[in-house]
Order: sequence, then structure tokens, then C-alpha cells
Amino acid sequence: MLKADFTKHILKFNFPGGTSRGVLYEKPSWYLRLQDDKGNTGIGEISIIPGLSLDAEEELDQILSGLGNNAESIQDNYQTRFKHLPALRFGIESALLSLRGKSTYELYPSRFCQGDDAVKINGLIWMGDIPNMNRQIELKLEQGFTCLKMKIGALNFEDEIQVLKNIRKNYSKDVLELRVDANGAFSPNEALSKLDQLAMLDLHSIEQPVKAGQWDVMADLCKKTPLPIALDEELIGIHEVSERTQLLDTINPQYIILKPSLIGGFDSSLEWIKLAQERNMGWWVTSALEGNIGLNAIAQWTYTLNNSMSQGLGTGQVFKNNIDSPLYLKGDNLYYNPSKQWANPFL
Repeated sequence: MLKADFTKHILKFNFPGGTSRGVLYEKPSWYLRLQDDKGNTGIGEISIIPGLSLDAEEELDQILSGLGNNAESIQDNYQTRFKHLPALRFGIESALLSLRGKSTYELYPSRFCQGDDAVKINGLIWMGDIPNMNRQIELKLEQGFTCLKMKIGALNFEDEIQVLKNIRKNYSKDVLELRVDANGAFSPNEALSKLDQLAMLDLHSIEQPVKAGQWDVMADLCKKTPLPIALDEELIGIHEVSERTQLLDTINPQYIILKPSLIGGFDSSLEWIKLAQERNMGWWVTSALEGNIGLNAIAQWTYTLNNSMSQGLGTGQVFKNNIDSPLYLKGDNLYYNPSKQWANPFL
């Protein structure tokens, strides 16, 4: 017999999280606990970004409230039953992995979990006024990051270009990798011109230059771009293998970005990776503002993939009321301290 309960946690940002879609001050997460009749416990996090995630807060509240002693029924059919709710699928999948794992918080035993190795990550520069963004950059560089990702698209484009130029004056591409994320901010008729300007700054890539769903526009950009393009929001809501295949074959991007909470979990992400590798497309993994429970699951899984690129797993520091965990940063490496205890999210 499998029982389930949950607790809802509103994560509060340490600072306004600015993107081209708006500014975030808080976001909801749910911690799902599964318990079997042998006393084993599994915990997973269901995390959404309002306005971006397909999962609706009210629907998740209703579904989780109805699980209780009926949790047994979700084990075999949750991937199809909740196909339209990728964050819920990720939470259930990680809770089941936790339940069956070596311990509640060790889902994928590895040298990462033993504290002997790390996952290299990029530093994230949130949108803000120019002085604020420059302070963020200085801090990340002082901390030892060798890859920075800067969100662009909400400010004056020339100001954003100037911020990037200032970085490049002191740090060449051989020393510092620069990525930008437009979150779909560019209009189709201006996108290529902006990519031309960005390419002059020796950037690694740009995420989602135009809004998702414009396959022909994105295909034309990926064909003509002087700067590698990574699909991000474009993957959300694309569930069937046939549709995923069609998307990749139509757009032919240089990279795709995997966010398990937004695309349905680890198995779903592995399917995307397989399709991308068959087409010689690069990929990396990024968290989607999960708290430390979800981030822990993603980091452990990511480590097993042996991808040498900088991953986007540095968001555990953005919340003032995150669950205290063994995850910690040393320079641009994310580590796990197995001797540190987790805070119990159900207390």
C-alpha cells in the first residue's frame, strides 16, 4: 500500500527575478511525500512558474488533495494520466525514485552524492537596471564563474549590448563563456539583426530569441544565424515523439535545453536528448526555479549524463526560504555534502 501526502510552500525570491516576461517575487511549490508499508519514504517537488508552466496551481491543489491512500494507482499510469501536467509528472517521478533509492534524498548514487565530484554550472545574471546587472556580473566573476548566462530582452537593447561589451573588454571567450537568454523577446523582423550584433561579442549561444510556436520563423533563424540558437520554451507542451521529431527536423536548432519540471521529468528529457543526439544537436540541463528538493533530484540526474558543458543549476540561491540542504557552491561547481542533514519540509 502506498500513501501520499503533501505540503505547499510559497518560495520567496531574495530579489526581484526579472525576465522579459515580467518580474517574479514568489512562486509555488508542492512537496509530495510517498510512504510504503515497509516504512520507506520518497519525496519529490512539484514546481511551477506561473505564466510559463502548463500546470495550473488550482488543478494541482485539487489533484494532490485527492491522492491520500489512493497513491498506489499513480505508479503505473501517471505519465499518461497527467500528460498535460509536466511539473506534476516530474514531482511524482522524482518521489518514486526517492522512494526506491538508497535513501530519501539519494536518487542516483554516484560520486556526486558521495561529495567527491561536482556539476559545473553557469552563473545567472537576472534582468535589472544596468548598475544592478553590473553588480551581479562582478559578484559572479569574483566567485569564480567561467560561464555566465545573462537574461536580455526587457531593457533597451543597446544598453544590454553595452553590458556585454564591457564584459568582453576584460574577459575573452577563451576565459569566459557568455550565454544570453531572450525568453522570446525579439520580434521576427528584428531577430536576425539583433543576432548579428550579439554574434560580434563572441557569445556561446542565445536561448529562445523569438516566442515559441513560430516554427517557420525559428527554422529560418537557425538556418541563417551567426550565433548558435538553443530552444527552451519551444519544447514545452510537445509530448508525442512524432511531434518532437517534427519540431527538431523543422527548426534544426544548434542546441536544446532540458528543464524537467517544464517538459515532464527525466524520462521525457532523455527522449529529447536521444532525438537531439541523433541529429548532432547539442544540449544541456537547466533547473526551472525549483527549490532545493527538486534541484537536488535534477543535479543528481544531470551528473549521470556526463555532459561536460556548464549546466544551469544555480537557482537554489535565489530564495530566502529555501529548504536547507547539503547542496552548496564552490566557485562554479555545485557539490553535495553527504554529512549534512536535510531540513524536513513537512515540519
